[in-house]
Amino acid sequence: MKAAWYEKIGPAEEVLKVGDVDAPKPQAGEVLVEMKTSGVNPSDVKTRAGARGELAFPRIIPHSDGGGIIAAVGEGVDESRMGERVWIWNGAFGRAHGTCAELIALPSEQAVSLPEGSDFEAAACLGIPASTAYYGMLCDGSVEDQTVLVTGGAGAVGYYGIQLAKWSGASVIATVSGDEKAAVASEAGADLIINYKNEDVVGSIHDFTNGEGVDRILEVEFGGNLSVSEQVIKTNGTIASYGSVAVMEPTLPFYNLMFKGVKLNTYLIYIVSESDRNMIVNGLNDAMNDQALTHLISESYALDDIIDAHRSMESNRVIGNIVVTI
Repeated sequence: MKAAWYEKIGPAEEVLKVGDVDAPKPQAGEVLVEMKTSGVNPSDVKTRAGARGELAFPRIIPHSDGGGIIAAVGEGVDESRMGERVWIWNGAFGRAHGTCAELIALPSEQAVSLPEGSDFEAAACLGIPASTAYYGMLCDGSVEDQTVLVTGGAGAVGYYGIQLAKWSGASVIATVSGDEKAAVASEAGADLIINYKNEDVVGSIHDFTNGEGVDRILEVEFGGNLSVSEQVIKTNGTIASYGSVAVMEPTLPFYNLMFKGVKLNTYLIYIVSESDRNMIVNGLNDAMNDQALTHLISESYALDDIIDAHRSMESNRVIGNIVVTI
């Protein structure tokens, strides 16, 4: 089969290769998926570059997200799954063979039925960006009639977070860093959009909420935004954070948060519990069946152009998702 891979960590142009490798066979409990798309995420390029440590396997086929069609099943898997359109989660997490190949064999539960009307490009965005947004926004249940804040509202996760909050019945505030990103957050359905570069975030949120603040924050930059978050989060509110790159070891204003009863939920989408994973998978499919989600596919590359796809992700200039077509 044709695949992209690397056998050492380093710059994309130096280590990524495309060619023929042995095709996998599904083992007991597994399915073999004929891949149509593969999603590129920040974790994929960081792992290849070495930011996640040394090479975990002698050869790595990258990418955890993707979409395709089940071509074969292993022992114990219902043969009725043959021909099923699916989206994949954790394709490359703790595994040598990810989704950036013509075929992938993986546990049956990691190939999720793709709702009718959703295409394979959308499928390549669900495993990390949409799942991260779903857990951060809805892991504690519905946010109906609540006011939520989505930081980085034009990011791959934030874009889904806004839509999922609106689908659940919340009022949504989003922060962005410019006009182009404001337009993206508006398209997603945000009720108030604040440019944190030149607007008073705390004042704008207090004005919008009549001084009450927000019930929940879906947070892309915990440390960098903490001074704002502690001022705008409601008593007994929740900050659900999936990143803190700018300030990796923030000083925690413990008593300020404690006396408001604020709940902190730091999470990594790859390692959520089985029950939470089931909630995410079922919830995302429900949202897609309700046609509540649009997908921001900014760039699409052929498999032969995998180096360009990784370079684009590393540039931090792309608004939305990057997909490789197989």
